[in-house]
Amino acid sequence: MGIETHAPVIARDQVRLLATLECLLEIDALDVDSALHQACQSVAEALGSDKVDAFLYDPDADRLVARGTSDTPMGRREHEIGMEVLPIANGGRVVEVFLTGTSYATGRADLDREELRGFTHGLGVRSEISVPLEIGGTRRGVLMVASAALEAFSADDARFCAAVAHWVGVAAHRAELIQQRQAAAAEEGRRMAAEELIRVLAHDLNNLIAPLKGRIDLIRRRGALADPQTIIAHADEASRSVERLRRFVGDLLDAERLERGAFALTPCAADLVVLVQDIASVFSSGGVEVRVQATEPVVALIDPDRLRQALENVVSNAIRYSPVGGAVTLVLSTEKREGRGWAVLTVTDQGPGIAPEVLPRLFDRFAAGPESSGLGLGLYIASRIAAAHGGSITAHSLPGQGATFRLILPLDQAGAP
Repeated sequence: MGIETHAPVIARDQVRLLATLECLLEIDALDVDSALHQACQSVAEALGSDKVDAFLYDPDADRLVARGTSDTPMGRREHEIGMEVLPIANGGRVVEVFLTGTSYATGRADLDREELRGFTHGLGVRSEISVPLEIGGTRRGVLMVASAALEAFSADDARFCAAVAHWVGVAAHRAELIQQRQAAAAEEGRRMAAEELIRVLAHDLNNLIAPLKGRIDLIRRRGALADPQTIIAHADEASRSVERLRRFVGDLLDAERLERGAFALTPCAADLVVLVQDIASVFSSGGVEVRVQATEPVVALIDPDRLRQALENVVSNAIRYSPVGGAVTLVLSTEKREGRGWAVLTVTDQGPGIAPEVLPRLFDRFAAGPESSGLGLGLYIASRIAAAHGGSITAHSLPGQGATFRLILPLDQAGAP
């Protein structure tokens, strides 16, 4: 007779436990907090409780923190009044369960002088079950189930909580391992990126410093020969090397300023033809001819130093990928669009072209192509300088047919044609 009386109850408890375990095993969270929130919600629904918390111990602050809470009115209220954080020094039944490893259950928490008043008076908790919560074989916290009703939980509910706490710990441990693997992968990625950045930076600096050192050595050796013209020529080349090094360091600093929004312009009306011709004369001594096609002054409101920096980055990039004996052509013209005058500068090289997969991110920060050994800052800075002037820069290329960069800047309205 007794067996027939309890069999349905046992069956219901088993069904409830299995259904809850199924929910816990289906949790696919990538972090511990999300896993515990989902677990607490499943337990709250299984027991019909007003609140379920998964408290974990924070050793740095010596406190228990509800890393997971059911999405229920009492659960939300708990966070509003700050009862999701339980300092160990304040005591209370949840702290006691964590410290002793012994479960606690009551149907009259309001009569328990050892319970925190924040639970009984602040939240109206009357019935409570708190069981130790282990994660990875170590007691890490407490699973607390609460209700505002008197004597809301049975002994079977207490056993249910003890059993389900194990699987809540399993779900949290799995999420914790995933989180650790992700953190390790992210750290490895940062380390590899830093190493690659240092490698490329060292390579670029060496490329700039090596010819400079060579020229200085030549000046030292030739100094004794008293050949002023030769010495001056080598000194000029050394000066140009120093200038290239200065531009490289400037690009590094400007990239950081752009990210902080601290990049400023000092505009004035200037003739782009003069600027472009000057840049062409500087770059035409490295085995690649730089040609300029422009017939009349093109006056724009620009920051000459910043625009020179942008153009030098574009032109030097074109020269880098051009064959020795080849040419880079700069064509400067004007056009009108939407009633406004614009200066248009195209820079065309005879290089191998830009790979289609590189084109969409060509002007991104650190967007170096597969054949590049540089940091990928020059074109990024050039595009941002163009944008700061109210213009733009685009690129067009077909593999094996060179590349064309098109820079558009607004003309100075006072000097516009």
